[in-house]
Amino acid sequence: MGDVRIVSRRMVRPELIASGPPETIHLTPWDLRVITVDNIQKGILLPKPPATGGRGHDAAAMVERLELSFARALGRFYPYAGRLAVAPGSKDDAEGERMAISLRCSGEGAEFVHAVAPGVAVADITVPLCIPRVVWSFFPLDRLLGVDAIADSRPVLAAQVTELADGVFVAMSANHGVADGTTFWHFFNTWSEISRLSDGDAGCEISSPLPVHRRWFLDGCPVPIPLPFGKLEDIVGQRVDTYPPVEECFLHFSAESVRKLKAKANAEMAGTAATGTAISSLQALLAHLWRAVCRARRLAPDQKTTYHLLAGCRGRVDGIPASYAGNAVEHATAISTAGEILERGLGWAAWLLNRAVASFDEASARGRLASWPRNPGFLRMSEVVTAPHPHRTVATGSSPRFDVYGNDFGWGSPVAVRSGSGNKVDGKVTVYEGRGGGGSIALEVCLSPEAFPRLLADEEFMGMVGATD
Repeated sequence: MGDVRIVSRRMVRPELIASGPPETIHLTPWDLRVITVDNIQKGILLPKPPATGGRGHDAAAMVERLELSFARALGRFYPYAGRLAVAPGSKDDAEGERMAISLRCSGEGAEFVHAVAPGVAVADITVPLCIPRVVWSFFPLDRLLGVDAIADSRPVLAAQVTELADGVFVAMSANHGVADGTTFWHFFNTWSEISRLSDGDAGCEISSPLPVHRRWFLDGCPVPIPLPFGKLEDIVGQRVDTYPPVEECFLHFSAESVRKLKAKANAEMAGTAATGTAISSLQALLAHLWRAVCRARRLAPDQKTTYHLLAGCRGRVDGIPASYAGNAVEHATAISTAGEILERGLGWAAWLLNRAVASFDEASARGRLASWPRNPGFLRMSEVVTAPHPHRTVATGSSPRFDVYGNDFGWGSPVAVRSGSGNKVDGKVTVYEGRGGGGSIALEVCLSPEAFPRLLADEEFMGMVGATD
């Protein structure tokens, strides 16, 4: 498959830059604890713009349009044109040196990359069940942790537009220390709407809401939060140059398949102690996957297996607006043995996931936030891949509620969505809305090279999988 060649790189500044001294946004515990993971990397595959005026496809005009609309979107999300900065905190004789990390809204710009891959066609990406590795080359700011942006004053946001033989891949990478998935897709939706509606008109009105950049802290939380470290590398801990190899696939589940799994899970739990618990479509689908992964990994019946989920705090924690532009996510965990997951059925596995999410409430979220500054903990992928039994874990990110296929930049809706190499470890699962809508869901699944072929050969699991893009 063809190589990806970079044509140009440039810093794009917000179309409107506020005068006066740069604003500083101090990071919350939600932000800081994920500053040690790779950037968020998601992108969409678009058809090639139609020919204009009998001259064929005008690539230069398309790239210019995308760059201008990116700058206009950046004007709304102006902090993401800034840079992360570290300031020394006061030295505590008992606890040693301290530092504080903040986002300085300096307006230095976000990176915009133009690339070409003439040897790659849309079908090369959408037809195979297994995702070709060339897709990782469509993403900028690759294999960087959030804290890496500080030392080299790197941008916290970058976009890459890659021209393919018969399509265009539009990708973004965002520093996880300043944005979560909701904010990521909020920016993407804003960017595509501006491109679709502006047509050269800088003053067009768009429906995407303005982001709320003011960070939310608990009363009494120190701002900025002093971190008990003398240097950034102490936050990172042990670095891993490369993650263990994984294979990845993109799986579509039709609305009908999802409905069948949901009905089966709820029927299995009827008449049990869990009667009255409403298992959701996503919980049923993820339970279906969890059971298949246990089989593919050939876990012994008494081996523990863990499923990590994300619970969004917008709408769950008072004071967090829907368009809050920062991290607002808590983690929920379900634990069982492989034997129980397989023997007790789909409904029971889904019920475990349901209980994990139900255990999250506003009081627990506030409790975790209150304790974090006193005992800060970070999500480190190095610890994930070097854990004694990393192959027993499944972790799901993203959400089917994110608007992926509405990102029409002006010449057609996306035909596919894919992610980059960031945080790709054994057991990583990314959830998307299905292209067909109506309740369909897609999963991007990463597994070890040993377990991966067994997952694809699992008739019970793959029997629910639909056609490719």
